[in-house]
Amino acid sequence: MRILAVDWGERRIGLAVSDPGGVIATGLPTLVVRGAEAAVAGVAAAAREHEAERIVVGLPLLMSGAKGAAAEAALAFARSVAERTGLPVETYDERLTTAMAQRRLHEAGVRTGAAKARVDQGAAVALLESYLRRAAGR
Repeated sequence: MRILAVDWGERRIGLAVSDPGGVIATGLPTLVVRGAEAAVAGVAAAAREHEAERIVVGLPLLMSGAKGAAAEAALAFARSVAERTGLPVETYDERLTTAMAQRRLHEAGVRTGAAKARVDQGAAVALLESYLRRAAGR
């Protein structure tokens, strides 16, 4: 089953997709959007293009585990994506995925200040990798 991971943001949306076996996460081009409708449409188009059967939206919980304004916005976004695509959409804790993506880019010698789209893409990959590990029971 192909899964599309979404690192949602108001201006940029990082995307990653799994292989059909649900083992490997591959980053996709980051979407640059203006407004909620464009964001939902972009994610729906990516899901169709990559034949996703499920979508996982990163849930930006506070470090305490509580839901703040960003988490509530991500939940509303996930509901809109589910309505638009008809696919199962779930949210998954994305705490520290951006930090992990930045660290990976730094280790590769990439300056993250000028590579925000790559950070978002990397965060989506980290989100999907974590989700796939949990789904596999690892």
